[in-house]
Amino acid sequence: MSNYFIRPPKSEKEWKDYLFFRWEVLRKPLGMSQDSLEDDLESTSYHLMGIDDEKKVIASGRVHFNSPEEAQIRYMAVNENLKRKGIGSEIVKKLEEFASSKGAKKMVLNARDNALSFYLSLGYTEKGPYQSDTGIPHSKMEKVLC
Repeated sequence: MSNYFIRPPKSEKEWKDYLFFRWEVLRKPLGMSQDSLEDDLESTSYHLMGIDDEKKVIASGRVHFNSPEEAQIRYMAVNENLKRKGIGSEIVKKLEEFASSKGAKKMVLNARDNALSFYLSLGYTEKGPYQSDTGIPHSKMEKVLC
């Protein structure tokens, strides 16, 4: 694979490309409209995207705070052709480091069933089912941050 970089979106174009990527990978396959692209926490969240040498978005992830000590990862996605190359793991690690640096003691997320093994491999534990707005099965997961 070519080189890639993981960083927050830096321009309006990158922000639009990042949001479009999230929709295209996570919501479009479920028949959800682009109206489902954003939520009320975008402006207070920390966003990361993976971009390749051609400035194309290849991955996304976001973290926001539910409380001063609990952070939550959402909108994790990696281009289907680039999975299992460490990009998703790197984004999760950077999101955890950011949250920890801001005082988070615990990270939570709601994982699609096809992502359970990925999060388990990163030290997350399954806490039970979660009813998602996507209508597909999810599980609540959490990890204590050091």
